[in-house]
Amino acid sequence: MTEPDVVARIRPRRTITGMSAVLVPYTAEGAIDWKAVEAHVERTVAAGLTPAVNMDTGYVQLLAEADKERVLDVAAAVTGGDFVAGAYVADEPGDPSAPLDLDGYHRAAAAITRRGGTPVVFPSHGLTGVSEEGWIDALTAIGAEVPQFIGFELGTMFVPYGRIVSIDAYAAMLAIPQCIGAKHSSLSRQLEWDRLAVRDAVRPDFLVLTGNDLAIDMVMYGSDYLLGLSTFAPEAFAARDRMWAAGDPGFYELNDLLQHLGQLTFRRPVPGYRHDAAMWFELRGWSSSDVTPPGAPRRPDSDRALLVDVLERLEAWS
Repeated sequence: MTEPDVVARIRPRRTITGMSAVLVPYTAEGAIDWKAVEAHVERTVAAGLTPAVNMDTGYVQLLAEADKERVLDVAAAVTGGDFVAGAYVADEPGDPSAPLDLDGYHRAAAAITRRGGTPVVFPSHGLTGVSEEGWIDALTAIGAEVPQFIGFELGTMFVPYGRIVSIDAYAAMLAIPQCIGAKHSSLSRQLEWDRLAVRDAVRPDFLVLTGNDLAIDMVMYGSDYLLGLSTFAPEAFAARDRMWAAGDPGFYELNDLLQHLGQLTFRRPVPGYRHDAAMWFELRGWSSSDVTPPGAPRRPDSDRALLVDVLERLEAWS
């Protein structure tokens, strides 16, 4: 895409659809703080964003099955069913006996849909290991069992079994009627611009949900979002979105500050952003500790001063 094409793509005053991944806070003793989980789902809804639970931000890969179910119950109780959730299948790389656990995806999606939510088809070793035609076949099969779902391209900087498909495979996904959108987390503007061009040409109602926490202004070009960064400040993201719809130039300044937060917290190793979020929650009084579950990478304590600086500047917008 050439530079003039990018400029021409800007969509002033459009209404932005925002979905925000929900962090799962932990107590100092290492247990899930269920009251804090419920409070953050409520906070996200109150801001005007759709909660996205059991995503990478919510440690879906690290949660016990019973805890994932309980997170779904919390989301359903708070929202009445207006939420999205990761349909995650835990598998091992190169397992010849079960290269793709399609039954596992059906079970995970059913657990979400029976609570009124919309599944987000989370990558797995098995789903990444099949051909692009097999990937489309799997999504088609999942769509045959649910009213609607959201696809998910996830780069390997987030998880080793992530996958970004070709633009031809992306276009084929748009032909699945139950697939209402797809989260795109390559952290590449160009790849996302390419997907927006296909969406506009093939299926204008399809949601290109940016997962680019390093370029959250992709909403200017026609993307909507499903972000982990917005869990830090759902109210600020919602305010930014309203500014864009109203043509308020304050959008740019608030977006710049939120993007600064994204550049800080989504640096390598990218999964460490979840510990930054846990520290942020503690600083905001949204949780009692910055504890993360075993297996989640930690950030240095020096991040705290940087987070405090952003928080103090952000409070001027409230």
